[in-house]
Amino acid sequence: MEVDPARLGRWVEGFAERHGPPAVTTEEYGLLLTGPDGATAELHAPPGAADDLAAPPAGGDLPGFLAAAVAPRRIGLLLARKSAVAVGVAAGEDLVVSKVDSRYVQGRTAAGGWSQHRFARRRDNQAKAALGEAVELAVRLLLPQAGTLDAVVAGGDRRTVDGILADRRLAPLAALRADRLLDVPEPRHAVLVAAVTAARAVRVLVRDPAPAD
Repeated sequence: MEVDPARLGRWVEGFAERHGPPAVTTEEYGLLLTGPDGATAELHAPPGAADDLAAPPAGGDLPGFLAAAVAPRRIGLLLARKSAVAVGVAAGEDLVVSKVDSRYVQGRTAAGGWSQHRFARRRDNQAKAALGEAVELAVRLLLPQAGTLDAVVAGGDRRTVDGILADRRLAPLAALRADRLLDVPEPRHAVLVAAVTAARAVRVLVRDPAPAD
């Protein structure tokens, strides 16, 4: 599940109410809560929070994690699919930079023979042109912001995103890329706005206690 940072403290309280006061340990991804009944909850640090959590106590710093989760950060957003791209910068919960661009890429055709090959070449050329425009958009809008960003969060089609960030000019952005890939539909402005919340969310993985023998 994904939990809004502002609601994470209450979520942890609910976990303790259901499973008992948890033991807290530091893990590479964030924190692990272990209830007396054996239930566990992995709290994955949100993108850009690594520096704030770089030197946690050995026993786990839950208050520090909660504070780091809600801290405002500047996050670059790169949402891309084959025919559309949306880039933006979020400052805390606000989208302060945004641009959406789309280009027609022909769908597959059922025609056979030479017609099929001709349409395939045309589709590939359209896709390459769209990718090139997406790269240039990222260069114009995101690259100048690289020095101010805590992380870059991508979404959409992984292959397309990888193709954009493979451009050598975008190496500073690629170095800031977070592990998560947001599952988003065709990039539009409303999708970009919604991605701000998803990019800031704390991912939580809960495992129930093993059944008694």
